[in-house]
Amino acid sequence: MSGWIITIIVCFLAGMGAGLGTGFAGMSAAAVITPMLVTFLGMPAYEAVGIALASDVLASAVSAYTYGKNKNLDIKNGLIMMASVLVFTVVGSYVSKLVPNSAMGGFSVCMTFLLGIKFIVKPVMTTKEKMESVSPRKRVIQSIVCGVLIGFICGFIGAGGGMMMLLILTSVLGYELKTAVGTSVFIMTFTALTGAVSHMVMGGMPDIPVLILCVVFTLIWARVAAVFANKASPKTLNRATGVVLAVLGLGIMIVNFVK
Repeated sequence: MSGWIITIIVCFLAGMGAGLGTGFAGMSAAAVITPMLVTFLGMPAYEAVGIALASDVLASAVSAYTYGKNKNLDIKNGLIMMASVLVFTVVGSYVSKLVPNSAMGGFSVCMTFLLGIKFIVKPVMTTKEKMESVSPRKRVIQSIVCGVLIGFICGFIGAGGGMMMLLILTSVLGYELKTAVGTSVFIMTFTALTGAVSHMVMGGMPDIPVLILCVVFTLIWARVAAVFANKASPKTLNRATGVVLAVLGLGIMIVNFVK
């Protein structure tokens, strides 16, 4: 097969996995796209992360719009968390340049797989009423502290931000699943934009055709997943999210094993 066909197939599969992960679970596209591009197209990890983050921007934005339209988005606390995430993403990104490639990916892949299993075995069944019973002051403090933690890890490993956010929003902050995903993709739109720009400023422009293919495919699949997720019942959504995450996590582990 010619190089172009392989490139298109790899970008399509990476975009599909990343888009479904983003639309269903607010997962960072970097977790799927980066290992695919590194393994099958032989791309340097830093460049692949830049492309993955750029793909994340539009996919997260269209997902956030879909969740927001369905009233599944907490903008106020999302903005507070985002501010602390952004500052510490830059710090983490700088530190990550001093760390070897291989150390970066493994953590977020295992986390994706385990989180998928968690949603299938122990679904998040919090209701909006229960979620809104927390005092605003406590929620603000929680948002700042969690944001600092997520931001640093995000910038450091270039991925896992969406998963960390989903885990913290549902487990620590007690969000209902749809609102957690909506808020997560809303924050990720801006963290991914910051990450993509800083990657390209520090590491130069990536491969443009691959960038365009990944952005388009991720966007299409994220929209499909977000529309479905907002129509689904909490139980169905937990199962679907769990299956998507577990399959993606397992798939990426296999990809990493192959290389």
